[in-house]
Amino acid sequence: MRFSVALPTGYEGLGYPIGFVRDVTAFARLARVAEACGYDGVWANDHLVTPEFLRGGTAGRPAFLEPLTTLAHVAAVTTRVRLGTAVLALPLRDPVALAKQAATLDVLSGGRLTLGVGIGAYPEELAAARPERARAGAAVAFGEVLEGLRRLLDEGGGSYEGSVVRYAGVELAPPPRQRPLPIYVGGHSVAAIARAASWGQGWIPGWRPLAELRERVALLRDRLRDLGRGVRSVAIAPELSAMIGRDHQATVRRYESSLFVRHRTARDRTGRDPSLMAAANLVGSGDAIREKVAALADAGVDECAALAFPAETIDELVEQWQRFSEDVVKRVP
Repeated sequence: MRFSVALPTGYEGLGYPIGFVRDVTAFARLARVAEACGYDGVWANDHLVTPEFLRGGTAGRPAFLEPLTTLAHVAAVTTRVRLGTAVLALPLRDPVALAKQAATLDVLSGGRLTLGVGIGAYPEELAAARPERARAGAAVAFGEVLEGLRRLLDEGGGSYEGSVVRYAGVELAPPPRQRPLPIYVGGHSVAAIARAASWGQGWIPGWRPLAELRERVALLRDRLRDLGRGVRSVAIAPELSAMIGRDHQATVRRYESSLFVRHRTARDRTGRDPSLMAAANLVGSGDAIREKVAALADAGVDECAALAFPAETIDELVEQWQRFSEDVVKRVP
């Protein structure tokens, strides 16, 4: 089982208090801590513009740092951890520019980049930044950017003609160091699973109840078999949250009262039952979390990706990463 942690590039106001990353040297510190603790990767989430519901608050504007730029920064102070996005809001992105950024970062980091891509959490972001794509639909834009991006990364150029994504006679060099550069497709829907099977090296859903996750893993493997790909050729890497403490029930209560959970409960549009959130994520005592990890492994999970730990300060986040490493990462096969 692999474990990676989430950098707070786009969590202010959504899971962390505004001002959480006022000192931007925290990103280099966090990346070094993650590497020293034995985590397999650091992942950055993505918000291009401030969601409307976060504007005008008395605490000020949330700081959302661009994920690929941030990962380039932390690549320079690390040597081993993988650098992931969890997830890029793909309908907001230009595939040619993104392919150039991704290939460059992969070369500069020595082949450590994983691109996690998704449809985007907030429709108002797409409407504000890409109104023409919003009119066509986020799902259409996501599918076309993904297909066009995959072709650019694999073939180094060419042409693509979609309804909202177009490029012609493009050539890009240098290519990414990894061939193929791994793309993890986000989302738990049947359509997202089909895209992961067709275009991805990984599937990165949000948390789901364990029984549903098992069903979706089986569906993905059936689709891979139909496409003639190996049934283990796509890594299963759910994006989870975590909190660890000595007292299991006290830790669950602390997690459930956090801004992180309050926000996700209020804004979740995926139909998940919020009462299952603590049970489905890596929350509680070390013993309880190790049992959950074993159940995830049995369901086919390869990586607990972009673990997001509720915290009030960077120091608290570091303490959680260190404790989780000692009680879980270093004690799980």
